[in-house]
Order: sequence, then C-alpha cells, then structure tokens
Amino acid sequence: MNLDDLNKKMDGSIKHLEKEFQTIRTSRASPSMLENIFIDAYGTKTPLNQLGNISTPDSSMLTIQVWDTSHLKNIENSILESNLGINPQIEGALIRLPIPKLSEERRDELTKIASQYAENSKISIRNIRRDFIDIKKNEKKEGDLSEDELKKFLTETQNHTDKYISNIEKILEKKKIDIMKV
Repeated sequence: MNLDDLNKKMDGSIKHLEKEFQTIRTSRASPSMLENIFIDAYGTKTPLNQLGNISTPDSSMLTIQVWDTSHLKNIENSILESNLGINPQIEGALIRLPIPKLSEERRDELTKIASQYAENSKISIRNIRRDFIDIKKNEKKEGDLSEDELKKFLTETQNHTDKYISNIEKILEKKKIDIMKV
C-alpha cells in the first residue's frame, strides 16, 4: 500500500460525491436528474434510461421517448414517487417532465441534502485514511517500516486527507450556489 493507492481511493470518493450531486435537482433540466429512478420492468428494477430516450428540449423540460408503452404507468408512478417534485405529462409514448422553479423552502431542503452527501464523503475519506494508517502501523509492528518512515507516511496521509476534504468543501459550495440560483 502506498500513497498512489490512497489517492485512487480518495479520488473514488470524490467521483461518487460528484455523481450524487448530479442527481440533486437545480432549476435547470438535466437527464442526470433521473439517474436514480428505477422502474419495475421485465420482472426486475430497471434504470429509467434503459426504457427510453431521455432528452432536454430546453432548460425547463425533460422528455422521455418510451420504447415500450406498456411501461408508461410504471414510469409515471416511479417519477411521482421520487423526491424530484416533478409531475409527468404523458402524450402517447412521450412523457414530458416540466421542471418547476424551485421554491425557497425546496432550495433549502436540497442544500441540506447536498451537505449530507458532502459529509458522507468526508467520512469516507477519513475512513480511507484510518485504514491506510492501520496498515502502515501493522507494517511497522512487523518490522517492514521504520519509525521515521511511519511518521513521514502519517504526515503525508494527513496532508492528502486535508486536501481532499478541502476539495469536498469547494464542490459543496459550488453546488449550493447552483441550487440557490433563481
């Protein structure tokens, strides 16, 4: 285990946070808003994007061109049950999803959700740090690492951890600004 491994794992945490942030609705329509919606289709939970083409005709509308119209009702119900606050409008095999402007109250809720996602990422980064430190302490105990090498590793690990947590804060602030835009 080395610092490259540490960076890869921490990068994975950041990528996961960014993916979670894509699912948080802002006032602009984005197909990624629908990534966490799964439909009961073909006897299993199927991602919405595997049941039709999702497009963004303008900044306040999403459309889903459904390939198999027998799934329209299930798709509509899944969208209504999601916490997006969008009411689907069905026109034949096309589902229109008008994206309403966010109320101040809803913006506050979304900001809290984003903050929770960021906090979970920070916890993940700290857990990665703890696991790596434990590995290095065991290596020292087994005689594979000197006291000086361990101290150097601990310092570098903490520096990496601080850098990643700072990066999470920056990503969170950017997302909060995006959510609060009218």
